[in-house]
Amino acid sequence: MEKVMDHLCNYRRYCWNEGLATWNDMYDLHTIDEASPKPSMYAVRNELVANKADWQYMLSARTLQLAIADLGKAWQNFFDKAQPDWGRPAFKSKNAARQGFKTDRAKVVAGKLRLDKPRGVKDWYDIRVSRHADLSGTLKVVSIYRENGQYWASLPFEVELENKPQTGKNSAVDVNVGHLNYTAGVINTLPKRLGKLYQRVKYYQQQLAHKRVVNGNKATKSNNYAVMRAKLQRDYRKVANIQHDIMQKFTTELVNNYDKIIIEDLSVKDMQMSHVASKGLQRSMFGYFRQVLSYKCAWYGKKLLLADKTYPSTQRCSKCGYIKHGTDKITLQGNAQHQTKHNEYICYNCSAILDRDENAVANLLDLI
Repeated sequence: MEKVMDHLCNYRRYCWNEGLATWNDMYDLHTIDEASPKPSMYAVRNELVANKADWQYMLSARTLQLAIADLGKAWQNFFDKAQPDWGRPAFKSKNAARQGFKTDRAKVVAGKLRLDKPRGVKDWYDIRVSRHADLSGTLKVVSIYRENGQYWASLPFEVELENKPQTGKNSAVDVNVGHLNYTAGVINTLPKRLGKLYQRVKYYQQQLAHKRVVNGNKATKSNNYAVMRAKLQRDYRKVANIQHDIMQKFTTELVNNYDKIIIEDLSVKDMQMSHVASKGLQRSMFGYFRQVLSYKCAWYGKKLLLADKTYPSTQRCSKCGYIKHGTDKITLQGNAQHQTKHNEYICYNCSAILDRDENAVANLLDLI
């Protein structure tokens, strides 16, 4: 069964890459001749289905359909820079740490996951699910992925949710590198345990790079290289689990305690000025925070507001409304002209001395 799932992982990657190449060719042809059809999910899917090879009929047809559907969504997300991991759809590599496929024909039978059986396969069985998993609801598209030599399954269920009770309270969230400020306090997004994991990740990356420099292409074929790469992938998974746990718990707290929540409409890609800033922004998971908060507010009947990108939440005084301009503005290093620190706000109109992040939260609250 594991060998068949390996083939399905490879087949999904093949369908994605073929679909992306077809999409690019159709777009280039349309730019030259407007009479040619524009690329779309349906056009690319029909083109690949029409040109199927004989060996493709031995594998699940839903793998191709769902891969092209995800490709269409990726192109839609490309025009929304607020999406986490925003970027142009790229070709997938067989050397990527995570491989996988999707199916919408899976079932849960007697507490076990039953995947759709490929044609001609005899060795096929149901997969045991953790006893703590809630299997109530309608099972949707199941994602199966392989990471670090192990297979995992993501089982999304469609269920009916009731709106959270109204509390009559509002909150604002000011996102920063390393922490999130909101009405009730501060959430640390980079705890000490993450710092230790990042140090190990850096060490493993340096060791793998050194092996590639010394041994060239032969390095990736050695057992020591494979063991160290497995350790690197293990720590990457631990980092992701910790970050997702922090964001899930914080967003749940927000929708439980507040009716209206306002955040800044930030474009993370435009904020990544250097590789140092990019690393900090990536680790703070701004895009993921907005994504999770958006769907939870929609689930539970709460309202999410977005402050305009040009709103000066950092430069405005929450006491008198004065807005700093020119050389008076606060930067990441504070203000050299007035010798102020980066974490303090001193109003030159009413002489109020405020914490920079708390002042930003108060300014965002004024928009509700």
